[in-house]
Amino acid sequence: MAMEETFIIIKPEAVAKQLVGEILARFERKGLYIKKLGVTQIEEEVAREHYAHHRDKPFFPHLIEAMTCGPVILAVLEGEDAVAQVRNIVGATDPAKAAPGTIRGDFALRLPYNMVHAADSPDNAQAEIRRFFG
Repeated sequence: MAMEETFIIIKPEAVAKQLVGEILARFERKGLYIKKLGVTQIEEEVAREHYAHHRDKPFFPHLIEAMTCGPVILAVLEGEDAVAQVRNIVGATDPAKAAPGTIRGDFALRLPYNMVHAADSPDNAQAEIRRFFG
């Protein structure tokens, strides 16, 4: 199987709870390589672009607020079948449905505070890498 890149954002609530090292370690223990890493605070305009596919949903304003309220960690991860591997480690979007042992199952309580954003396809991963890393 070919190496693949994917993209994650460790969200402000995870940074505030000092879970960055634990979260990154889970990806590394799985055998994924941290190819790029950055710290930033996402501007509202960028968050709106990133989550534009949710713009008509009632939770959109809360999602934008949650993503822009503090610093985030941006990461490009690389490995075999990286998108699927990362999504498996992260768990279901809704923490109430996320399995124990996943990041969201272990650390998150409710939406939109689900600790990590993870690209859902190789194409979206590449678009998100370009959006956040240029």
